Amino acid sequence: MTGKERRQQLLDIARALFAEKGFDGASIEEIAHRAGVSKPVVYEHFGGKEGIYAVVVDREMRHLLDLIVSALSAGHPRELLEQAAHALLEYIDNSTDGFRILVRDSPVASTSGTFSSLLNDIASQVEHIFGLQFSAKGYDKKLAPLYSQALVGMVALTGQWWLEVRKPKKEEVAAHLVNLAWNGLSHLEHKPVLRRPK
Repeated sequence: MTGKERRQQLLDIARALFAEKGFDGASIEEIAHRAGVSKPVVYEHFGGKEGIYAVVVDREMRHLLDLIVSALSAGHPRELLEQAAHALLEYIDNSTDGFRILVRDSPVASTSGTFSSLLNDIASQVEHIFGLQFSAKGYDKKLAPLYSQALVGMVALTGQWWLEVRKPKKEEVAAHLVNLAWNGLSHLEHKPVLRRPK
């Protein structure tokens, strides 16, 4: 096995182990054992558990952010909301281990965790969109940060819940998130559907 292949093997094993046991529950010994190598091989590639964990988390954060940014293609704010909610649920569905890693050791309520840092980055982008919309519609632009944090938090926490229950289907969950965010409690649609083409 080449060094590059070994590194990827160790990352794949560590990713699965961190998703299963969390950072504290995983060990270099178990990563090495599952890879069929000695502990020094893992240390040689990553320096320690913190090093391999940092690479795994960085890759997951980049993957999730790339998915969300690439999903944002439509110009209407409701469509942007639909696309972002659906992209997060798509990531959870297709990269369950990655999402578990991001949320397990980085609670959404934390201000210094990796997942909360990612959410703050997304909220900053949403804040910009809200700021433009608020100005155009005569609302106080200073409230854009509050609304962006509320919206991103709602979607993220719902994503964490959906990770465990997987019902209803992700399209329906996204439609209900958009329904609540777009229409508010006083104007909820009885049977919401996504307006974007599938």
